[in-house]
Amino acid sequence: MPPEPVMSREAVSAFLDEVFPQIHHGGPGPVVEAVGPLSATMRLPYHERHLRPGGTISGPAMMGLADVALYVAVLASLGPVPLAVTTNLSFNFMRKPARRDLIGEARLMKLGRQLAVGEVLIRSEGEDDLVCHATGTYAIPPR
Repeated sequence: MPPEPVMSREAVSAFLDEVFPQIHHGGPGPVVEAVGPLSATMRLPYHERHLRPGGTISGPAMMGLADVALYVAVLASLGPVPLAVTTNLSFNFMRKPARRDLIGEARLMKLGRQLAVGEVLIRSEGEDDLVCHATGTYAIPPR
């Protein structure tokens, strides 16, 4: 059984607001929907600033959602570790997302002393089909 989170959804949200106040600059930023054992669910509210030519949500917006979802899963599992950093991200864009909120479900597959490895499944709100699958690694600083 994976360990229960050490930070609540509210605590992670407050921590993000404190250390990344710019996350909401220019419009709504990602929202922590839930945290669980080695997992986090994030919402990226739909906003026109995330669109690219052709009217689809941009790849960089989905990349940002995946990155922060993995970070939140790490924070919820370990506690406030502001200097945990992304060391690798890989993306497979599966289909054009709808013009609505995106939901990113992160799951840590390995949580070690120095590295966390996980995946993020991104869907348009209300749809079952994936719009993006991401994998990533975070380096965890010594405590």
